Amino acid sequence: MPFAVRVHANGGPEALVYEEVPVADPSPGEVLLRQRAIGVNFIDVYHRNGLYKLPSLPAIIGSEGAGDVIGVGPGVSRFKVGDRAAYAGSIGGYAEVRAVRAERLVKLPDGIDYDTAAAMLLRGMTVRYLLRETYRVGPETTMLLHAAAGGVGLIACQWAHALGATIIGTVSSDEKAALAMENGCTYTINTTRDDFVSGVREYTNGNGCDVVYDSIGKDTFPQSLDCLKPRGLWVSFGNSSGAVPPFPLTALKGSLFATRPTLLAYTATSRDLEDNASELFEMVLSKQIRIAINHRYPLSRAADAHRDLEARRTTGSIILMP
Repeated sequence: MPFAVRVHANGGPEALVYEEVPVADPSPGEVLLRQRAIGVNFIDVYHRNGLYKLPSLPAIIGSEGAGDVIGVGPGVSRFKVGDRAAYAGSIGGYAEVRAVRAERLVKLPDGIDYDTAAAMLLRGMTVRYLLRETYRVGPETTMLLHAAAGGVGLIACQWAHALGATIIGTVSSDEKAALAMENGCTYTINTTRDDFVSGVREYTNGNGCDVVYDSIGKDTFPQSLDCLKPRGLWVSFGNSSGAVPPFPLTALKGSLFATRPTLLAYTATSRDLEDNASELFEMVLSKQIRIAINHRYPLSRAADAHRDLEARRTTGSIILMP
C-alpha cells in the first residue's frame, strides 16, 4: 500500500502520522494521481491544529501537489493516463497516491516541472487573485505586504514589481529583508526591530498605502489599518500568528474597506481555475517570476517541515518528496 501522512487527533507537529493507507479506484469524475511533489502551506498547519476544522478524523492533510495521472474514473474526459497534472486547494495531498476531482486539476505545460508546480500553484494562484482581482495593482499602487520573504511574499514581490507597484514589505530579519529586496520589494521593515506603521508613514510621506496584504493576522491587527489611505483596502488572507479578533465596523476609520478572500472563491469554476493557473504559468515561463524552492523534506518528515514553518525558519516554498 502507498504511504500517507494522517492526522488522527488535532495537535502539534507530532500529530502528523506517516503510515500506509489504502487507495481505492477513482470514483466518477475523479483522477488518480501518483504524486511527484507535494506543497506545504500554512493552511496545512491550521488543518493539523484544528483552527480550520476537518470534516472527520483521521484525515490526510495537504492541499497542493503535482504528479502523473495513473487512473481516471467514469465520466472523465479532460485527462488520460500519463498526463502531467497539478492541483491546489484540494485537501488530501500528503500522500504518495491520491484521488482528485478532475475539475480541480490543471494540466502542466511543458517547461513547468513537478517540483515547481507543487511549490507554486497554491501560492501563485493566491498572488494572482490578490493582485489582479481583489485589488487591481498597477504602477500607481503603493502596497504593504506582510511576510514579504515567505512563500506567498516572494512571488507577490516579483509579480507586483512586474506590474510597476511600490512595495513595502515586512520581514522578521535582515537576511529576509535582503531576500525580499532581491525579489523586487521596494522597501523593507524589520518588525523585530522597527514599528511597521511608522515605517509606512516614513516611506509614503504620511500618505499611507492603497492596499495592505495581511497573512499574519492577530499580530498585525489593527495596526495594518493605520497604514492605509482613506478608502484603502485591508486584505486579510491568512492567520500565521492567530486569528484576527472580532472588531467593530468603527475600526474602519477613514472609509476603509476590508475583505477576507479565499482561493476557492476565486477559482470556483473550472474556467476560473484555468484562467488563474494559465496566467501564473505565463509569468513563470516568461521568467518574470521565479519560484524559490528553498526547503525539501521527505514525506515521512512532514512534521519537521511544519516545525520549521511555524518557527519562521523557512523562506520561499517548501515541498515534500513522496
